[in-house]
Amino acid sequence: MSKIKARKGAPYARILGVGGYRPVRVVPNEVILEKIDSSDEWIRSRSGIETRHWANDEETVAAMSVEAAGKAIADAGITAERIGAVVVSTVSHFSQTPAIATEIADKLGTDKAAAFDISAGCAGFGYGLTLAKGMIVEGSAEYVLVIGVERLSDLTDLEDRATAFLFGDGAGAVVVGPSEEPHIGPTVWGSEGDKAETIKQTVPWNEFRLGDLSRLPVDSEGNVKFPAITQEGQAVFRWAVFEMAKVAQQALDAAGITADDLDVFIPHQANVRIIDSMVKTLKLPEHVMVARDVRTTGNTSAASIPLAMERLLATGEAKSGDTALVIGFGAGLVYAATVVTLP
Repeated sequence: MSKIKARKGAPYARILGVGGYRPVRVVPNEVILEKIDSSDEWIRSRSGIETRHWANDEETVAAMSVEAAGKAIADAGITAERIGAVVVSTVSHFSQTPAIATEIADKLGTDKAAAFDISAGCAGFGYGLTLAKGMIVEGSAEYVLVIGVERLSDLTDLEDRATAFLFGDGAGAVVVGPSEEPHIGPTVWGSEGDKAETIKQTVPWNEFRLGDLSRLPVDSEGNVKFPAITQEGQAVFRWAVFEMAKVAQQALDAAGITADDLDVFIPHQANVRIIDSMVKTLKLPEHVMVARDVRTTGNTSAASIPLAMERLLATGEAKSGDTALVIGFGAGLVYAATVVTLP
């Protein structure tokens, strides 16, 4: 017989507050076209993206996270001292250790909150949300802060015609807390590592240590390129449209609802064509509000879902208490989908 005593938390969990931060600089497609052979019309038709935000030197991963998190904490109506854990999803924090979450937790004024980073690409917010729910129900934290943050402008090859126009910067955050009723559904998540090559970093960091610069890619002026994110566009598109629609439907089934019960659909903001195709495949009714924040924010990876959620609530296109399907998918390839009640 086990001698270990179990600890029990809240019956369920829910999102209590949301916040976002978009860098001050707005970058139109014309800036992207300075280094690639394309057109504004082509970029809009292929991705739906019109503008994106790029961070300046002061808008660091930590600084953007603190801004977004502060808004989420205020929206939740609690103080930072009550945050028991800080979970940060990012692929653009360049120090391997320590986790940027520890710095963020300290700057927010939490009381020695558990803090750690996760790397799950564009599905990172869903992964973090699932971990937060588990901590609250298990009793290891009363309130958990989940942050998705990226400075993808640092990982963008501006001479890569396939990806130069895609990425933006920003941070989105939610506070997850206790609930007497289920407001975060079961998560349908997973990975397909056999497709890892379809989205990846061009060069691993250790290539720079080896000293043989001839092995590294160079730009049009002969300068060694910094590592960037690259992808096989058509393969990713097909996977996202056909396979992720199935995952989204599984999340609806797991939550015990149908598309007719939804008020809002917040997919990862990768591409308007992917979003529209998923809407069609899922046969979402016309009354369902669909987030298309990618048009003016670009693809912000782990930050895209909470940023889109924050904007829908701020503009009144969605309201507190609405039932939303959220799904993230990306590098790995990884994915996570669930149904939530909006804060």
